[in-house]
Amino acid sequence: MKHHFLHYMDQVIHNRWRDVAFVDYGEKTQYTHGEVAQQVQRLHKLFRLLGIQPGDKIAIASRNCSNWVVSYMAIMSYKAVAVTLLQDFKAEDLARLLSHSDSKMLIVGPYVWRELQKQQLPNLEAIMSMDDFSFIHLSEPYKGHVEHVMSEPSTLTENTFFSLVRDGEIDLDSLALINYTSGSTGSPKGVMVSHRSLSNNTENGLHILPVEPGQRVVSMLPLAHMFGQLADFLYPFSAGSTIYYLTKAPTPSILLKAMADVKPYLVATVPLVIEKIHKKKLDPLLSKTVLKICWYTPLVMNFIRNHVRKSLVKAFGGQVRYFLCGGAAMNPIVEKCLLDVNFPLTIGFGMTECGPLVSGLPPKYFKRRSCGAPVPGMEAKIDNPNEKGEGEILVRGENVMMGYYKNEEATKAAFTEDGWLRTGDLGYMDNKNNIFIRGRIKSMFLGASGQNIYPEEIEDKLNNQTGVAESVVVEREGKLIGLVFPDEETTKGFSIAEVERMMKENLKKLNDLLPSYSRVHDIEVKQEPFEKTPKKSIKRFLYK
Repeated sequence: MKHHFLHYMDQVIHNRWRDVAFVDYGEKTQYTHGEVAQQVQRLHKLFRLLGIQPGDKIAIASRNCSNWVVSYMAIMSYKAVAVTLLQDFKAEDLARLLSHSDSKMLIVGPYVWRELQKQQLPNLEAIMSMDDFSFIHLSEPYKGHVEHVMSEPSTLTENTFFSLVRDGEIDLDSLALINYTSGSTGSPKGVMVSHRSLSNNTENGLHILPVEPGQRVVSMLPLAHMFGQLADFLYPFSAGSTIYYLTKAPTPSILLKAMADVKPYLVATVPLVIEKIHKKKLDPLLSKTVLKICWYTPLVMNFIRNHVRKSLVKAFGGQVRYFLCGGAAMNPIVEKCLLDVNFPLTIGFGMTECGPLVSGLPPKYFKRRSCGAPVPGMEAKIDNPNEKGEGEILVRGENVMMGYYKNEEATKAAFTEDGWLRTGDLGYMDNKNNIFIRGRIKSMFLGASGQNIYPEEIEDKLNNQTGVAESVVVEREGKLIGLVFPDEETTKGFSIAEVERMMKENLKKLNDLLPSYSRVHDIEVKQEPFEKTPKKSIKRFLYK
């Protein structure tokens, strides 16, 4: 690692002072790089007047927006600690986490505040609106003394010296942020991420997916999640990208319109987005007998595949150079289709505890069904591999967390005695260090004859059956049961009995694809979508 990530942002601000940096898509708010610097300067003055010290905690809880990233930059460059909270947390959980994190200040969006204001928040000295940086609450000593700061004219100009950070000014091994996870297996824990982790992650992004200044990004991932922070802010902004933030839920119509308007070079998303597009747009087309034959017929194969690739690129704005997926496993049929047409897909492996990158490669080096090789500054190995070379994936390196905030027991359990982080994922590595994930340790079942059964692999096949939107495989009294939420478009107008008959047919087809030891005993139809984490992984622990 060469520099702190703020060093790259400094250069971008100076070189692109009058150019647009952040835009709230479909709304009025936008900032030039110079205006970002001016807002950061105002926030620094405000922090000083509020008595905020380096190392103090400032929480952010809001939708994605330009003010979110401006707040983050101000906190980091002030040497305070950012506490990034998902706006989807329940109000009582947010209140508990604000207390647990020892936050002194909160910058909050209106959606969150509507519910959060009903909670007791005794430790916060200041609460500020994310919408316009106005004060919602101030402790008595500060009333009348700081309200004017954010509206004061800035003294910064293009020719004024301004620096977010000077090399060596911030201890790279000091605490930068606390990120409270919202995992698929349990309660939130406060992951302590260092400046070194964020900086190494940023440099790896610049190395793996190079970008030119002025290229655009549409941000759809939650910024309070580490994947969103890296892919939709830290890395592209450090390279000089202009970032458009979707301030509303990225429904297909909103997302595709934004892509057409912005024409991004990078799309960073979770597999669910591309799987939905594949299922609705490509699957009906590719299921036709003629196209199935043409797909592998030498004389016409290239023509058909090029047409599909161009259609996909056009759907994402026409200028996509990288399509980065992470956060969950991609359906193998969808992945194969994308790689067959030479779509610029790459899939990485990450976790909040690694800020988030563990592995990843440029699209041209990406190997099917893998999630890339360890990024510079990181290494991985398989713990206690079986005869197939499979075992728990362990990692260590510059990206690894400092531990869980105020939770020594969980921190100790997360590491081996010799300092490797336990990822909780089962997989193997090939001779080029590509990592292949089979599933989560906590979700694996043990078959009657001792075979490892990975529910994720069964779900991949079940999700490809007619009328299935999503599924979870659970174990009940030694039998595997498939819980299914039907695809509403395919089953529109069907009675419950008709849907259940369809699933009985799906069960037969599914079991024909599975070895005897992992066959599913029954399929149970759910009436509501499965509850998910912000990265769209199903919360498995809720389903039995």
